[in-house]
Amino acid sequence: MPKSLQKYFVAIVPPEEVQAQAQEIKEAVRDKYNAKHALKSPAHVTLKMPFVWNEFKEDKLRALLEAFFKDQPSFPLEFKGIGRFGRRIMYARVHGGDPLTSMQEAFSQYCKRELKLNVELSDKAFTPHVTLVYSDLKKRFFDECWAMLKEKGFYGKMEVQQVALLKKVDFRWQVLAMIPMAMDTTGIQD
Repeated sequence: MPKSLQKYFVAIVPPEEVQAQAQEIKEAVRDKYNAKHALKSPAHVTLKMPFVWNEFKEDKLRALLEAFFKDQPSFPLEFKGIGRFGRRIMYARVHGGDPLTSMQEAFSQYCKRELKLNVELSDKAFTPHVTLVYSDLKKRFFDECWAMLKEKGFYGKMEVQQVALLKKVDFRWQVLAMIPMAMDTTGIQD
């Protein structure tokens, strides 16, 4: 990849108390099972999977994201329970209802139209979640780890008032910018 092309993605990044809960689980899985891939990014709900963008045009990317999200109203999000994708990935379940689904669908179309990004399977089959364990967990530990996460559980709430633009830097995902969502008429975010 030429030096100017970098990887980015867009996500909802939960508040510190939810981050801390996810971090605790990720570290426990690392310590007990040596599965550490999940530690390469902050806890998040992906809205647009990683894509390649010219680093010299980050300002344009940020402006395009701001143009979309400034019209998106804030909404509540709840983290409740543990789920999995087959025997590969374990995650915290995310409940955002119609507001989350509608925003993600509109954002997917916006990304295709304005950012010239492909619509991917993950855009069409959106399953909001916070990944806690990636597929670097050895298969022989899956059932034991699954039982541990189910027993521990995962709970939290937040009001989604902004989204994050993340960038891959030195093999880790870092928040590059927080993009605010719609404000109400008093100037306070909904």
